[in-house]
Amino acid sequence: MSEESNFAEEAKKTANEFSDGLKQAGGENKKVLAGVLAILLGSLGVHKFILGYNKEGFILLGASLISYVLTCVVIGAFILWIPGVIGLIEGIIYLTKSDEEFYNTYQVGHKPWF
Repeated sequence: MSEESNFAEEAKKTANEFSDGLKQAGGENKKVLAGVLAILLGSLGVHKFILGYNKEGFILLGASLISYVLTCVVIGAFILWIPGVIGLIEGIIYLTKSDEEFYNTYQVGHKPWF
């Protein structure tokens, strides 16, 4: 029975450490999530919505949707790459900043573009 109680104590300790880590890493600093989403789905503006920049997110999403529609008329093919490049550049910028610099610039300072 002592092995079972030791296992239960270790499991509780591990669960507590995990929940403490989530509290520290979670809410305020979204650098990695925003950076990866900007690189992968930047043309859709997903990273802007994650950071709370709804107007800018809708601008990127609208530009992408309009360019998808206009691709049928060939004009959109020239516009289609622009939101994707913006997302790629922003994702690289997000991931290369330090945690503190990212937090101060994009979450406290509310700098929406680049």
